[in-house]
Amino acid sequence: MPRTAYVNGRYVAHGGAHVHIEDRGFQFADGVYEVVSVVDGVFADEDGHLARLSRSLNELDLPWPMHPMSLRFVMREVARRNRVRNGLVYVQITRGEAPRDFRFPADPVPTLVVTCRSTKFSAPQQLEKGVSVITIPDIRWARRDIKSVALLPQVLGKQRAAEAGAFEAWQVDPDGTVTEGCSSNAWIVTQEGVLVTRAASTRILNGITRLSLLAEAEAAGIPFEERAFTVEEAYAAREALISSASTFCVPVTRIDGKPVGDGVPGPLGRRLRQAYLAHVGVADPVIAPMVTKL
Repeated sequence: MPRTAYVNGRYVAHGGAHVHIEDRGFQFADGVYEVVSVVDGVFADEDGHLARLSRSLNELDLPWPMHPMSLRFVMREVARRNRVRNGLVYVQITRGEAPRDFRFPADPVPTLVVTCRSTKFSAPQQLEKGVSVITIPDIRWARRDIKSVALLPQVLGKQRAAEAGAFEAWQVDPDGTVTEGCSSNAWIVTQEGVLVTRAASTRILNGITRLSLLAEAEAAGIPFEERAFTVEEAYAAREALISSASTFCVPVTRIDGKPVGDGVPGPLGRRLRQAYLAHVGVADPVIAPMVTKL
């Protein structure tokens, strides 16, 4: 089935969608984005994603291209036109078209692009066996809390992970502490059973799935700490995890080639994934068997 995208007020064929060559997103990466999972037709954590989008726009002094309620409608319409019941909706907003100049244009007209595609989220073997990560130096800018489209360091990190046969790369600050993955938040479970993930700050992107997992952990009485942890702590952890809108919560069983714990997914990670999927309200037959197995 041909795909459909939304670009600046029009629903267009995905293959023919385009923006101007002087769009500031193309010229300067002057824009932000959000990715929202659609699970069995439900937009997972939509309020949180739109709240973070609003924050990113505000931090860059970027105006909304339309009212947030209208954007919700567009997102649903793009999903409907693409017949997506389980997939990802991508929203990108830039400062729009303007003659190339580092300074902001006086009266910007933002560019809005919305696309959607189907996905199966996590393959069964990733949940059964876990995934591997490598560690790399964190070379990003200092405002990682803004979900900017300037993703070159993450692109390079993902490529390094792929070349190493790993699923993700955990970025590491000069002090030896893990910040986050290139497209996910990083977690460990200590030998004492405490769930640990880095506290929200300008050093990381405050993941919406991350926030939901913390809320589920608190509701379940799982002890957790929001603090930095070192690579050495991660090597010695009982369990490790990654979380994102597209993976939910996936076990990490190898870090830099070293097994985490006994090298298989652990019980706390399974429990958190179950809790998150229950929070989302999973009913899709493709995903539901995975939940049952956990």
